[in-house]
Amino acid sequence: MKKFAVTVAAALAVAALASPARAAVSAEAAYVFNSFSFLVCGALVMFMAAGFAMLESGLVRAKNTAAICLKNIALYSIAGLTFYLIGYDLMYTGVDGGIVGSLALLYNPSDLELALINADDAGKDAALAALMKAGTGYSSMSDWFFQMVFVATAASIVSGALAERIRVWPFMLFVVLLTAVIYPVIGAWTWGSGWLSEMGFSDFAGSTIVHSTGGWAALAGALILGARKGKYGPDGRVNPMPGANIPLATLGTFVLWLGWFGFNGGSQLALGSALDAAAMSIVFVNTNLAAAAGVVAAMALTQILYKKIDLTITLNGAIGGLVAITAGPDLQNHLLAIAVGGIGGVLVVFAVPLLDRLKIDDVVGAIPAHLVAGIWGTLAVGIFGAGDFLVQLTGVVAVGAFVMIASGIVWFLIRATIGLRVDGEAESLGLDQVELGIEAYAEFGQGSRSI
Repeated sequence: MKKFAVTVAAALAVAALASPARAAVSAEAAYVFNSFSFLVCGALVMFMAAGFAMLESGLVRAKNTAAICLKNIALYSIAGLTFYLIGYDLMYTGVDGGIVGSLALLYNPSDLELALINADDAGKDAALAALMKAGTGYSSMSDWFFQMVFVATAASIVSGALAERIRVWPFMLFVVLLTAVIYPVIGAWTWGSGWLSEMGFSDFAGSTIVHSTGGWAALAGALILGARKGKYGPDGRVNPMPGANIPLATLGTFVLWLGWFGFNGGSQLALGSALDAAAMSIVFVNTNLAAAAGVVAAMALTQILYKKIDLTITLNGAIGGLVAITAGPDLQNHLLAIAVGGIGGVLVVFAVPLLDRLKIDDVVGAIPAHLVAGIWGTLAVGIFGAGDFLVQLTGVVAVGAFVMIASGIVWFLIRATIGLRVDGEAESLGLDQVELGIEAYAEFGQGSRSI
């Protein structure tokens, strides 16, 4: 659906040239603006990788900080390589209402684009005319870049949930399969014009496609990996394991909030007309309002429930609001965006202790913020937006079933072969020392290893 939307927007921009009643940019200018939007918004989404790294680094204990930083930069790199090698083609090429695209290797610039780049002065006009006639309305590699950074976001969700006890290389192996196959299959069903898209499933920027996919994969991993040593007592008591750097976690949340303007705003998929600029502005405002509502709702509810404001849950309230609005940030009634984001924040508050009661150890609260809020946001499109509720529910169930089964199989096979967890002694010492041989806060010396 994303590629289809861009093509339609480009066609509208070109058609507008024939209408004297409207002032419109040329087809070339629309191509430039659309590509520019993909690249700049994609860069904002890439910056979310830093946000995830900072948020997770702040919420893990000091002895695991360097390991979580390594995982975040490595998973972003792996996502870029696998999506270039096979992921994009599986997601977008030749899906045609089916389940998955073509198993082709590599995704490169179009022949028409290369012809324009390599043309001499005499041939540039003809090459440009041929490119404009093709009617895509954007640079092929700007589109690839924008799609790729979304894949990395899904993988980042898994990293935080399974922190402090999963080995680095088995986690990276899972990331390879998540980004090369599992995520592209979900994308093919939806944005790739697959069977869910044909049903009318709507997910503007990925509450389900990105965030719930990452959340389901994290949930499957948490169930198979098990909880951290000492997290849950034999009597059912939950032992808090507070993060080492709350200011860093707060900074990470702000970085994610900023990046989300590219995440949702760029998913307008065009900036070649006044219509697109106006629509993108609405998306930006709704994104901001939903996040703010998630924060206020989480603050108020934790004050009521615990008699004190819980900062870490409030941070996840912001993310819950952002995730919830991601499926439908094009709402023209901003009050509805506030409602969607506020409910997302409320759901996070209730989901965090529910996971603990079920003894599912999620270090950073990724499952409540991304999976639970993602499900709500997707269903909200069927309540407040233009989607059909039953179709939205079908999409939620289908994605959940596929990702849980596929991820569960992969996690189980990794555990049965090369193993997933560090041993008990390594977990006590911390992954920084055992897996990397360095400490994130080395100046604190031996004391940092006991935190």
